[in-house]
Amino acid sequence: MEISRSPRPASRSRRVARLVGAALTASALLLTACAAGQGAEGDGGAGPALAALPGEVEPELARFYAQKPAWRACGVPGFQCATVRAPLDYARPESGEVRLAVARAKATGPGSRLGSLLVNPGGPGGSAVDYLQGYAAVGYPAEVRSRYDMVAVDPRGVARSEPVTCLDGSRMDEYTSTDFTPDGSAEAESLVQAFKSFAEGCGGRSAKLLRHVSTVETARDMDVVRAVLGDEKLHYVGASYGTFLGATYAGLFPSRVGRLVLDGAMDPSLPARRLNLDQTAGFETAFQAFARDCVRQPDCPLGGRGAGADEVARELKAFFGRLDAEPMNADDPDGRELTESLATMGVIAAMYDEGAWPQLREALTSAVRRKDGSPLLALSDSYYERDPEGVYTNLMFANAAVNCLDLPGAFASPDEVREALPEFEKTSPVFGETMAWSALNCAYWPVAPTGEPRRIEAEGAAPILVVGTTRDPATPYGWAEALAGQLSSGRLLTYEGDGHTAYGRGSDCVDAAVNTYLIDGTVPPEGKRCV
Repeated sequence: MEISRSPRPASRSRRVARLVGAALTASALLLTACAAGQGAEGDGGAGPALAALPGEVEPELARFYAQKPAWRACGVPGFQCATVRAPLDYARPESGEVRLAVARAKATGPGSRLGSLLVNPGGPGGSAVDYLQGYAAVGYPAEVRSRYDMVAVDPRGVARSEPVTCLDGSRMDEYTSTDFTPDGSAEAESLVQAFKSFAEGCGGRSAKLLRHVSTVETARDMDVVRAVLGDEKLHYVGASYGTFLGATYAGLFPSRVGRLVLDGAMDPSLPARRLNLDQTAGFETAFQAFARDCVRQPDCPLGGRGAGADEVARELKAFFGRLDAEPMNADDPDGRELTESLATMGVIAAMYDEGAWPQLREALTSAVRRKDGSPLLALSDSYYERDPEGVYTNLMFANAAVNCLDLPGAFASPDEVREALPEFEKTSPVFGETMAWSALNCAYWPVAPTGEPRRIEAEGAAPILVVGTTRDPATPYGWAEALAGQLSSGRLLTYEGDGHTAYGRGSDCVDAAVNTYLIDGTVPPEGKRCV
């Protein structure tokens, strides 16, 4: 899959964010989420269940819940940081520990403090600490920040929390340039070898941790952090894959649910192949919206004025085909060229946020008309989190590690992909082939999956707010409808618009409804829709 991450508002960051969704080449889905759902409390398959009631903890876990964090300066003004220990394996707490990086910004207002508000931007693999320090603690509405301590925990295996590592920068450059639309058996074998090399790198460098980065384990870590912070209930805003993490927590600990906002929701009941196909449809919906907007602009390099979205799609697909035959110069200091796979990822990156559409038009104009692939390569690099020095964050590594552990892969062999290609290409003529082949990666993962598709009901939980965007590319709106319907206390808030996630992205209606819920616990009325 891929990942889905919560994009920051375009006015706050020109960087294309695709939080819940990592590179589609590194996991079966695009950065969004592809993990398995969990059922009722305690039914997680990752060790013994914890007690439901706040304050009740299994004896062997008591030392983790009783920690007193040693807060220290982070090097970022206004933030404190600490390290919290959690069991590596909840089934055998004595077998080792993981160290989780936690950051917080204390409540700013003179009013009564409501507790801690944990935030997670998605992925899996997105750094919650970076998200907090770079956006949430300054970009969330003042009325929320004044009442809550804003808190982030990098999940196990991510960023500052004992990160999974797989490949160095040069090998990642090779991997991201791999042809993900093989034309024959030789190219298909090359793709398989790329998947195998990626998996072997992860297994060789992160063997011990690789078995213990599931969403269930991360949700249990959140409960440890909740207790360490001194909160009886968990208050949480999760975006994209973060919605699956939040829903998993609710399924494990329904009586400990406080105010949970799940924005850009995933459907935990779906198997990997269906998740990938749905996400393919989501990106096609987003592309159609981009194409209709593009032909109305004077600088659209595809189709021209008066053209339809289908013509834009045909021209873009033809452009990808030319790159497949002959990569384009990108004026890259490391000698990289713009390949079909990198160009495709650059276009996909811009689908997460309609605020990036002008940047995508400029990049496509540069490539199509001036034969300069550097702007489109920059978009792709932003998606993969590659810096100008050729260093990658561990986003792609953690994304694959979590996704492949959480859910059995969509396909077991190239033959299964070939059989599914017509359905994927019909769903999206532009992205379908790439999405189908990318979903093969977990077939070669060195660790067997521990999760499976499962409904999450969280019977007995306080009201949970699920937010869905009607033209969300990475987490299609139907997933939000499904999750809200599964949760016994779920309430759906609909945003009729484009882009990935809705809270904090420009809709006063959405922001007001979420803020009211976070501050006084009141969910919006049934059927509430925002435009």
